[in-house]
Amino acid sequence: MAGHSFRSGCAVSSVLDLVGDKWSLLIIRDLLYYGKRTFKDFSQAGERISSARLSDRLSKLENLEVLTKSLHPTNKKVYVYTLTPKGLDFAPVLAEIISWAFKHLGSHISGASKSLAKQIKADRELTLSRFMKPHAN
Repeated sequence: MAGHSFRSGCAVSSVLDLVGDKWSLLIIRDLLYYGKRTFKDFSQAGERISSARLSDRLSKLENLEVLTKSLHPTNKKVYVYTLTPKGLDFAPVLAEIISWAFKHLGSHISGASKSLAKQIKADRELTLSRFMKPHAN
């Protein structure tokens, strides 16, 4: 990736250099699974990200071409964020994280996460296909 320095040539380390902070993955999660699309949507997530950090992560993900932003069709003061094909490719990665959490953190995770994990377990391909389609702005 041009202009980005990596700690090593390890695949895992390199991906973590790009999106290894929890906020980037949670933004991708919100776009994929919860249909969030605006700054306000992301800022209201249960994890309580600060406005400055959210702005930084959205910009970073846009620069990495994981998401794009465009003006809202009816409110020109609001941006709408959409995952690119590169961003949509995170769906299976997050599905595996959700599955791992269901298996090892089952008593802790939310009902919604448990439900999604069960859907993934029952029919992984069908479940992922629902999320890997670009959402309409």
